[in-house]
Amino acid sequence: MSQPTLTIFYQFNPWNPTIGGIQTCIRYVIKYAPKEFHIRLVGTGNGDPNMPVGQWSDAELFGRKFSFMPLIELKNDNIRGLVPTTVKYTMALLGRDFSSDFMQFHRIEPTIAASGWSGKRIFYIHNDIEQEIKGSSEGGGILWRYFPAAYYALESRLVRQFDRILSCNTKAAKQYQQRYSDITERISYLPNTVDGDVFYSLSSSEREAARIKQAQELGLSTDTRFILFAGRLHPQKQPLLLIRSFAALNDPQAHLLIVGQGELEEDVRAEITRLELSNRVTLLPPLAQAKLADLYRVSSMFVLTSAYEGLCRGSIEALACGTPVVTTRAGETPNFLTADSGIVCEEQTPVAIADQWRKVLRNPENYPSEACVRVVKPYDARYVVNGIYTELLENWQSEQGQFSGVYA
Repeated sequence: MSQPTLTIFYQFNPWNPTIGGIQTCIRYVIKYAPKEFHIRLVGTGNGDPNMPVGQWSDAELFGRKFSFMPLIELKNDNIRGLVPTTVKYTMALLGRDFSSDFMQFHRIEPTIAASGWSGKRIFYIHNDIEQEIKGSSEGGGILWRYFPAAYYALESRLVRQFDRILSCNTKAAKQYQQRYSDITERISYLPNTVDGDVFYSLSSSEREAARIKQAQELGLSTDTRFILFAGRLHPQKQPLLLIRSFAALNDPQAHLLIVGQGELEEDVRAEITRLELSNRVTLLPPLAQAKLADLYRVSSMFVLTSAYEGLCRGSIEALACGTPVVTTRAGETPNFLTADSGIVCEEQTPVAIADQWRKVLRNPENYPSEACVRVVKPYDARYVVNGIYTELLENWQSEQGQFSGVYA
């Protein structure tokens, strides 16, 4: 029996240190999908002459060989340009044929180019689409917010091509089921996942030693308590609210670590300066997963001040590392946090958010690592990803057997 081909479409380069749940989702598919799949990734180039634009190249990630084609050059996908990358990527797909046994999409726009391609289509929804469309200048959103009717018309035209629609947000999944009731059986909730090989907890003594070492490396007092945010500095994440909340905390022992880049980076730096927080906030570029995991493990909490989310992957990574999460009521995270693994902030103001952070700093014993780890056990990538793609593989093998029987 031949090997099924799974072609993944998304505008990123897996060897760049990028921020984002979609990128991590794709990496986990490459790592944990059954080895019977031949995986192809149609992504973006980073100037590597060994991987020329528009050509297939042999590639390897996590010890797994796959095929990679960069469609366009993209030096930094953490910064949004004047022309959306999705538009550039979709235009580059036009006129090509990437027919495959399975095709995996993470944005709906590129499927405009796929109308004549053959194969089963899987569509991942990574955010609350309605909130993205409603997004304001304060709360982010996408360019479609200026043309909501056009977006929903396009979505309605394209959505029925998908054999499976998977959303990491239960609210978004229900919205799609209600909006497209004729295909509701194809739409389901699939949580984001975490790689237990990378994101794991330490013993209390190991955690404390690592925290002290991190403080010393940054030239800080050994009694420093770290508060961590990792994500794009985009309006959706409300990073200015993050900075103002830290200022309202007014705790001399606390130090804010911000891992990320984005269009609001200069605004964030300016706000840090305005609030005289330069010695109490450290900005770091996107990090490799192993280094990011180290920061989760030394932090007292992982924080989110987002206007909306799908299922923030940072929250489940932090919990897997034994670190509690304090989040605004955005996305899926508030639905699974327990009283001993984090706090949901009902009010999105600096004072209200700082009050919740203060609870964790003053009472760390109320948020034990064991409770945090227990919450995310169902989200292990090894089992979730392997499970869904094993199901797809078995269905494909069954269909191949039936097809062979017809012509036997």
